[in-house]
Amino acid sequence: MQIRSILAEKGTDVQTIGPNVDVLVAADQMKAHEIAALVVTDDDAVVGLVSEREFVRAAAARRGSILGLKVDDLMLKHPATCSPDDSITAVMEKMTSKRQRQMPVVEDDRLVGIVSIGDMVKSRLNEMELESRVLRDTIRTRG
Repeated sequence: MQIRSILAEKGTDVQTIGPNVDVLVAADQMKAHEIAALVVTDDDAVVGLVSEREFVRAAAARRGSILGLKVDDLMLKHPATCSPDDSITAVMEKMTSKRQRQMPVVEDDRLVGIVSIGDMVKSRLNEMELESRVLRDTIRTRG
């Protein structure tokens, strides 16, 4: 299965933010949309990713005070991305090796979606359930 199948189910809406925006605006945007990450774009190019993880790391590094910081100060710069044509397994491996829980989906240098590790797990569970049903049906018809 490909990333395209996940995007077909969950949609292609992606919340983005600019690198020069105040981090509190980013936090408000994440809260308002009930999401864990924003793709950071500059002139429509993906330049970073800011997630809950970056907020925690920045707060720990600065002993709690992230007021006055810009998204650029704490974002993951040049995050790994994937294509809609990439296999779910390959993207899961890339996310694991890069320790990146969200991944922007890019096609022809254009942001077309975002997938999370949760999306990957849900997809794999659905795939395993389908395989299990097919096997049960096959056993019933032969039995």
